[in-house]
Amino acid sequence: MPLRIPLSRQSEEELQYDPVGVRRIPTGVADFDTIIKGGLPSGSLVLLLGDMGAGQQEYIYTSIAKLGMVKGNPQTRKYYLGHACDDGVLPEKVEYITFSRSREDILREVATSFNPHFYNALKKYTTFRDFSGHYFRHTIVPSSWTSGENVPFGEKPPELLESVVEFLDSNATRSMVVIDSITDLAESDIVHPKDLISTIKGMQRASKRWDGIVYLLLTRGIMDEKHEQMLIDSVDGVIVFEWKNYLTSSKRQRYMYVGKFMSVLPHLEMEKIARFPTMVTSNHGLVVMYQERIA
Repeated sequence: MPLRIPLSRQSEEELQYDPVGVRRIPTGVADFDTIIKGGLPSGSLVLLLGDMGAGQQEYIYTSIAKLGMVKGNPQTRKYYLGHACDDGVLPEKVEYITFSRSREDILREVATSFNPHFYNALKKYTTFRDFSGHYFRHTIVPSSWTSGENVPFGEKPPELLESVVEFLDSNATRSMVVIDSITDLAESDIVHPKDLISTIKGMQRASKRWDGIVYLLLTRGIMDEKHEQMLIDSVDGVIVFEWKNYLTSSKRQRYMYVGKFMSVLPHLEMEKIARFPTMVTSNHGLVVMYQERIA
């Protein structure tokens, strides 16, 4: 019997939402998808929490590019996504939200880090929404340096979070949404931490209706411990990215592990997997090198 949720804005199609038949959306990191049985559940709000440069940005670029390449050429599904994602669904579109970074900055970073196939797929299948006009409005940064959105004379400009919510309500259904980043909002004086947390709690509810996947990027330690924990408690899943030093040398290794995800952790616990050492290459993006098992 389908679960009926009394939300006035739901369409008849959305009212048929069946939690038993949850779809899985591949992450694009093939070995990780194999372990978690084909990807992350649709309708998830996922926090990518990590040390600076530890891989959360590369995870996003890899996911968008590989899903885009498969969408453009379905015959490459097994090559890019592995054998566990045969039944996985691809997001209908990718919406990439930025506050301080520009589309050109992100595309340049991808072009210099990955091969042309990654760049072309990400550029073709990603729609960027630049909120820098809102973000920098009350700073000394001139509008000519931002997205340059002007508010008609005499009108009160919309609040930043209100604008983001309005955009999500119109564009997030069955999409992959990337919010790059919560770090920008946490550092800003124009968004109060309590408003940010309550917005993310609402986003967690709405993401079930959208039935896509929403990724939030946050650098660890930017928020105070209390608000960071409140944010972790407000999302469906947390994937952590971190650096660790080798015991016998000064070299560092990137790691990825699932910090919280009710529907994913049981698979890792059954396999006794603790974390994944990762590496980033220009031809394959972020990949899992091997699995560290619990002794």
